[in-house]
Amino acid sequence: MGSPVWLLLFFFVPITLHHLAAQTITKGDVSCTSAAELCWSCADSRNYTNGSIYQQNLISLLSSFSNNSQNQANYGFHNSSLGHGSNKVNAIALCRGDLALGECSSCLSDSTQILLRNCSYKTEAILWAEPCMVRWSQDSIFGIMEEDPFIYLASPHNALNAQAFLQVLNPLLEFLRDRATSGDSRKKYATGHAIVPGYETIYAHAQCTPDIDKVNCSNCLNSCISAIPLCCSGKSGTRVLKPSCNIRFEYGLFYKSTADSEVNISAPAPVTPKTPVLPPKQDDISEEISLVESLQYDFEAIRSATDDFSDENKLGQGGFGAVYKGRLHNGRYIAVKRLSKSSEQGDREFKNEVTLVAQLQHRNLVSLLGFCLKGEERLLIYEYIPNKSLNHFIFDPTSHGHLDWETRYKIIGGIVRGLLYLHEDSRLRIIHRDLKASNILLDEDMNPKITDFGMARLFVMDQTQGDTRSIVGTYGYMAPEYASHGRFSVKSDVFSFGVLVLEITTGKKSSSFRNGENDDDLLSYAWRNWMDNTILNIIDPMLTAGARSEIIRCIHIGLLCVQENMNDRPTMAAVVSMLNSHSLTISVPSRPPYYWHYNTDLDTSGSGFRLIETSAKSESSVYVSAVSDITELHPR
Repeated sequence: MGSPVWLLLFFFVPITLHHLAAQTITKGDVSCTSAAELCWSCADSRNYTNGSIYQQNLISLLSSFSNNSQNQANYGFHNSSLGHGSNKVNAIALCRGDLALGECSSCLSDSTQILLRNCSYKTEAILWAEPCMVRWSQDSIFGIMEEDPFIYLASPHNALNAQAFLQVLNPLLEFLRDRATSGDSRKKYATGHAIVPGYETIYAHAQCTPDIDKVNCSNCLNSCISAIPLCCSGKSGTRVLKPSCNIRFEYGLFYKSTADSEVNISAPAPVTPKTPVLPPKQDDISEEISLVESLQYDFEAIRSATDDFSDENKLGQGGFGAVYKGRLHNGRYIAVKRLSKSSEQGDREFKNEVTLVAQLQHRNLVSLLGFCLKGEERLLIYEYIPNKSLNHFIFDPTSHGHLDWETRYKIIGGIVRGLLYLHEDSRLRIIHRDLKASNILLDEDMNPKITDFGMARLFVMDQTQGDTRSIVGTYGYMAPEYASHGRFSVKSDVFSFGVLVLEITTGKKSSSFRNGENDDDLLSYAWRNWMDNTILNIIDPMLTAGARSEIIRCIHIGLLCVQENMNDRPTMAAVVSMLNSHSLTISVPSRPPYYWHYNTDLDTSGSGFRLIETSAKSESSVYVSAVSDITELHPR
């Protein structure tokens, strides 16, 4: 069976299932695809005939579920009937609570077609797709809690520390159960994450069909949670699918994280051998990560993990310090940023700032796992990304050909989602200030992850330089108001994003590009060709198989983002709309600022995790005095 369209279109939030389930428990006749993207059950009791009134009613009713306006009004939930007597069809459709309108409609449309084909002529059937569910019956099904048929899908992977995992998972699922249960008749859905100290972050959701009441929703979810130790104990991820409810948890972020739905659950603090082991208290679990200790790593453990910060484990050297690859005692790889010792921030302030930044969780951000303090030593512990940076893949001659347009477009979309989260969707507004190709890491599936966000709060420069604030920026990416006056805002990040888009579409590095004929920099060169209707001249020759209209639209968006007047630049939310809707009219870009040229000879041959690939002494990465009083993190 071919993959339905929506499986291929989850551009901004790709499906991150654990592939083939290692263990499956079902009740009822349930079938699944090999990787469990789809599971369905067809009741054997009654059939309808081809061309019958029941069939006509069924097809008509299911077709209405993919209507965009209805999905918007119903938050992706439908419970409708059509017909009378033996020809009456009762149907329920439910989208995952975070789905965008178009994604929900596409999933329901494709799922109904698949279920009609797989359960042809059956008067009762159900299909679970990863983002949605469709169910129909000749019997009444509205407002009735139904637990059969069901299926438990366990990940083939084990949790790194099963005991610590369960201590965090159980209260997380119970919290999400209560939050989902408190929803209304249109939406009963909750998401959240919790950190297993020293290991991973667990992401989870809980959802009920909104037609059942709070008691039945709670009972349904309780039955899901209580069965997990019996079916899936020690596994790093599980999906429990029932007609009236479902839960899911795993290490990877599989839903769209938003400020109004996301909760953080604190976990018991990790302990060292010298620390007495105390049982976790239920009172310690709250909506915020309140325990700084839950993020603190033992210094000797990190020293051992990096082989005493050996040169062999060194991944890069940047303005904030060196970055090392490490391997914890449990086998997990980490990236350790060893901050230079010129910060004047106190220990308590540093801990508080780390706690804030560590709460930023998004699939397009490199996760800050924790920190370490000992004397003057300050370490930041990040997830390890084994692939290289975008800088390497775009500008290195040997890797340049690996990025086709589909991959580049996915990278652009991921960067957009990550920035939108930092600017608008996170509980703290973050302005990156140093967005560039070397700060975009690519995972094994070429999904982009933004790194070095929040660094200005974690690294306070020496005030003896005579400036009220000093920050790191990179010429070629810096907005003019930032480069000249130190004024930064979300629009300075938008400018940097625009430069990135032009680099991705042209294959040229902004900081070293020079067009000899007109002495143009990359921005001016792109704008000049845009105005002269010769934009095809600047598209990367490697993109011969790309969708030209899509590439040109991205260049157009990039030029809008690098306009000299910051008020003319779009927000990242507007960029998302422009990328998603090709029917949306886009304004004509005005002239970008002209940049003076710097000789940049950056190293792009490094391997592994590179948080900062340029030295603070490089001519391309410089310290800039910021006279503005704007701070990077804005409580909302």
